[in-house]
Amino acid sequence: MTSATKTLMALALVGMTVSACGGGGNSTTTVQTVAIGDQLASLEKAYSEGLVTEKEYKQQRKKILDES
Repeated sequence: MTSATKTLMALALVGMTVSACGGGGNSTTTVQTVAIGDQLASLEKAYSEGLVTEKEYKQQRKKILDES
């Protein structure tokens, strides 16, 4: 293998490695915060509409309050 071929292969390898590092696009992270009162109100509504059982309601309510 000639030195020119080796150099070309090395440059191609470096180019592929560097191009893979950045991901090539923008990354967006969305953080959504919901007030505890809003979470509790939504949970209460779901419970009153029969979407969650009393057991699930109590578990989720405790979880919301414990995380605050």
